[in-house]
Amino acid sequence: MLEHYPSNKIIAGCDEAGRGCLAGPVLAAAVILPKDFTNTEINDSKVLSEKKRKLLRYIIEKDSIAYSIGVVSASEIDNINILNASFLAMHKAINKLK
Repeated sequence: MLEHYPSNKIIAGCDEAGRGCLAGPVLAAAVILPKDFTNTEINDSKVLSEKKRKLLRYIIEKDSIAYSIGVVSASEIDNINILNASFLAMHKAINKLK
């Protein structure tokens, strides 16, 4: 799947949620999955039911090498704008990975 990346590197996936909302925080998750991890249902959370998202969250948390969440509050968003808040949330999540 990721043949073009060096095999001796650890790759973390990261994405944000909440950027389209008019109120509330923006959150980001970062995850490192084992090299042999596969699950064809993990793709776009926006097309999944809430029940399926909860199940997949459990699977990701259980099987991951590491995962973390970064949060930027609504007041922080007001100060730095939504784009910068999204980047900040992703950096917070990545920096918390163990």
